[in-house]
Amino acid sequence: MIQNLPIFIVIIPLVTVFLIPLVGLWKRDYCFYISALSITLLFSISVLLLNLAINVIHYHIGGWEPPWGIEYVVDPLSAFMILLITFITLLVILYSKKSVSKELPNSIVEFYTVFMLLITGLLGIVITGDIFNMYVFLEIASLSAYALIAVGGKRDALLASFNYLIIGSIAACFILLGIGFLYMVTGSLNMADLSVILPKAYASYPRVVLTAIIFFIVGLSIKIALFPLHTWLPNAYTHAPSVVSAELAALMTKVGAYVMIRILSIFGISLLGDIPIADILSWVAAVAIIIGSINAIAQTDIKRMLAYSSVSQIGYIVLGIG
Repeated sequence: MIQNLPIFIVIIPLVTVFLIPLVGLWKRDYCFYISALSITLLFSISVLLLNLAINVIHYHIGGWEPPWGIEYVVDPLSAFMILLITFITLLVILYSKKSVSKELPNSIVEFYTVFMLLITGLLGIVITGDIFNMYVFLEIASLSAYALIAVGGKRDALLASFNYLIIGSIAACFILLGIGFLYMVTGSLNMADLSVILPKAYASYPRVVLTAIIFFIVGLSIKIALFPLHTWLPNAYTHAPSVVSAELAALMTKVGAYVMIRILSIFGISLLGDIPIADILSWVAAVAIIIGSINAIAQTDIKRMLAYSSVSQIGYIVLGIG
């Protein structure tokens, strides 16, 4: 039973996504209760996983062994991220009822449906051990975020969502190209397998591997809104519904930082030591901390101030990664 727990982290919110519209046809107010129940159940499982993750838990989709099949992996880092996502989402969802009823009275069913799809994507990102599967979940989360920002239908929100969509799509192209280059030289998408193969691949195809690293860094820097690639974030957070701003500010960019940690870890310290990635990230992060803080102080709108504060906080996270 313990070995099957990882799949429930994705299945529960995904089932909820399909259940909410059906219940919404009967009574819209019940959409909140179904979402809250689902997140509470996920939080309970995440607490259990955190205690069990001392020994890494592996789940093979369809019984196919990696690297041929997709693998879900729960280790201490991913277990902590699952707990963080479910705990913050539980807090957000509990306070969402009044806020959503006030800001989105005609889109309650749509909001909770897409919100749970966002949670499915975020949890899938942190639990998968397959780099392409991680990309798929990242795009599920991103597309859900675009929709949630625009769900109110206001002109500024639609424009902010469209800008986020365009810039996010560019980032997705960079990440997908990076995955393609890695697959070209390794023939594998499993992250544990890649970490073993990449040193040999780097010796034979150094330029291809370095190009892949650059694509990953640029794409993920856009996704996490690292200065100076943060231009989409202030308007997106400012014009989104309050519940959406709270969820995205707390989790979206932070899960992106988790992806950066996982991606860089497959290259290994010895490989990354050949290029000044750490120095570049550290200097950019330091500038992000300063610029983000200055811009936050200059704002008069509280949501916009918190948006620039998020840019600054991402700088601290990336500084730690560097």
